[in-house]
Amino acid sequence: MRQSESAIPHIIQGGMGIAVSGWRLAREVASAGALGVISGTGIELVVARRLQDGDPDGEIRTALAHFPAPAIAQRVLDRYYLADARPAGTPYRPVPMLTLHSRADLLELIVCANFVEVWLAKAGHTGQVGINLLEKVQLSHLPALYGAMLAGVDVVLMGAGIPVQIPGVLDDLARHEATSYRLEVEGASDADIRVTFDPQRILPHPTTPLRRPAFLAIISSATLAKMLITKASGTVEGFVVEGPTAGGHNAPPRGKMQLSESGEPIYGPRDIVDLPALRALGRPFWLAGSYAHGARLQAALDLGAAGIQAGTIFALSDASGFTPAIRQQLRAAALQGTLSIFTDPLASPTSYPFKVAVLDNTLALPAHYAERPRHCDIGRLRQVYQRPDGAIGYRCPAEPIADYVKKGGEVAATAGRKCLCNALMANIGLPQRQRNGYEEAPLVTLGDDVSFIHDLIADAASGYSAADAIAYLRGASPRRTDCPSLVGASIAEE
Repeated sequence: MRQSESAIPHIIQGGMGIAVSGWRLAREVASAGALGVISGTGIELVVARRLQDGDPDGEIRTALAHFPAPAIAQRVLDRYYLADARPAGTPYRPVPMLTLHSRADLLELIVCANFVEVWLAKAGHTGQVGINLLEKVQLSHLPALYGAMLAGVDVVLMGAGIPVQIPGVLDDLARHEATSYRLEVEGASDADIRVTFDPQRILPHPTTPLRRPAFLAIISSATLAKMLITKASGTVEGFVVEGPTAGGHNAPPRGKMQLSESGEPIYGPRDIVDLPALRALGRPFWLAGSYAHGARLQAALDLGAAGIQAGTIFALSDASGFTPAIRQQLRAAALQGTLSIFTDPLASPTSYPFKVAVLDNTLALPAHYAERPRHCDIGRLRQVYQRPDGAIGYRCPAEPIADYVKKGGEVAATAGRKCLCNALMANIGLPQRQRNGYEEAPLVTLGDDVSFIHDLIADAASGYSAADAIAYLRGASPRRTDCPSLVGASIAEE
């Protein structure tokens, strides 16, 4: 059974990691008739830490009680759940690093965590829920997707790379068949080095196939869309076309990287998506990047799109995973017109440009970045590389420089790199306290356009729901009556 792309709503809520687009946000969005999307990247870290904090509302344990392999769910609880909660100020128990042959307990945790997040997002309504993954985090794709599919995920979205292998993987997992994923391995570009996963190690002797979710590739050009249609290992149901003003990771500019006076990548005419060429491919597509205004949805439909994807408007809503303090700080700066969003060409270890909100007490500020001791204790963005002796190794340009160089990396690659793994966990109130006493600081990402905020709230202490955001995106009048509406803004065809 296959999820049809024709059933995907006009509005897709962006997948924002780590757990900024969590199950609460996705559930509220899906309940309102849009596509709610959870971020699967690193969700095993989130579940492990929330269990150590006592799972105070019991949601994780409720979801695990529905996991189809109870013994595995119990092993996850035995390893991470603390009924009395972790004492304040003490470090979280670490989750193992991903490797080519990851530990069995880590694979079980990844499957369970993705099941938990999707199961909770889908509970209590009949709307649709998707999962967003970063293609660059390749070592966890297979168990993450299987866990999400066990919970009935409707759509899989993937960007930050070229996800040509994912459609075939979804086909395999729907049949509970062993599958593999060819890795990008530095120093071994021609080698066929794969990570493998056998679903029947999780669920032996399954009796019925799983529903195969629709797959939407997140792209930045019609050329890439055409390539995916012709070369993907299975069917690509559609595309999300993300422009350079969208939050999170952006596609690099086409051609040689050039920076502005402020140090941001310069995007030009070659980066404008050829919409007529995209329409000619005959697959539905959703436009993303500065579409958080009511008139933009209709404009996108008029251009032949199936709808829009919006992230930032949901990231600032009450149900997002940001801590209340961060959310209020972002809203206040947006209302005051002082919120600065910087497209950092260096911050992400992936080497993709990464949008950074310049906020006090975050790693966006040089002083705070300089205070952080370099270490790599999560490692989800580690790069797989081949050593001179042929063995496989793992390194991250944000790890201690001496360690990176010892592993064959170049010093220049470490400049400005930030530990996104730890920073994004801090964004949602789950910062690690390192054994030297340092508590990890946040690093917030948002899209460039936050002008919608003036239509939705009068002050930073006010809030709005994801349902309010959806109504606004559909063209409803602004919630504020003392501000002019942005409905009626137009968009030119690219």
